[in-house]
Amino acid sequence: MSTKTTTIIAVIIIAFTFLLGAFLYDGLPDQVASHWGKDGEVDGYMDKFWGVFLMPTMSVLLLGMFLVIPKVDPLRENIEEFRRVFNLFILFFILFLGYVWALTMLWNFYEFNMSLAITPAIGLLYIFIGYMLDNAKKNWFIGIRNPWTLSSDTVWEKTHAIGGKLFIVSGALSFFGAFFEEYAVWFMLLPVLGTTAYLYIYSYLLYQKETK
Repeated sequence: MSTKTTTIIAVIIIAFTFLLGAFLYDGLPDQVASHWGKDGEVDGYMDKFWGVFLMPTMSVLLLGMFLVIPKVDPLRENIEEFRRVFNLFILFFILFLGYVWALTMLWNFYEFNMSLAITPAIGLLYIFIGYMLDNAKKNWFIGIRNPWTLSSDTVWEKTHAIGGKLFIVSGALSFFGAFFEEYAVWFMLLPVLGTTAYLYIYSYLLYQKETK
C-alpha cells in the first residue's frame, strides 16, 4: 500500500472518530470512563471533552509521527525496503486506536467487560508487530533497537527474525485470554513481556559471540 493511500484512509478513520464523538457528545456523562483494571472493571474517569476527543487527537499526532519517521531517519533507505509493511502497520495501528476509542464510547452507554473485548484486538496487534519485525531492516526508529542490534547487521537480522515469530506467538496466546475472563490481562501481558526480555538477552549474547 502506498504512503498516499495509507494517509488518506487513516485521515478518514480519524475524521470519523471526531465526527462520531461530536454526535455522541451530548448523550455522554460529564465524567467519562477512561481506564479499566485487570478485572475489566472501570477504575478511572476523565472530563467528557477529553474522554471523547483525547484518543482521536492522539491518533492525529501519532499519524504525523509515523509519516515523519521515514523522512528523518539517517537509514531512511532501509525503511523504504519494508515501507509497504510499515504503511500497513500505520493503518492497522490507527484502526486499533479507533477500536479502543469505540469500545470506550460504547462502555459509557452500555457496560461490559472491557478486558475481554480488547483482548482479541491486542492479540492482532502483537501478530502484526511480529509480521513487521520479520520484515524490518536496520533503522533508528522501528523495531528492536538496542546497542547490539544497531551495531551489527547480523545481530539485527537474527534478532528480528526470531522476534517476529515470538510476537506472533504472543498474539496467538493473547487470544486465549478471551476464554479465561479472570486471567485475560495476563495472557496479554506476560507473553510480550517475556518476549521483550528474551530478545534483549538474545541480541546481547549474539553480539558477544560475534565480537569474540
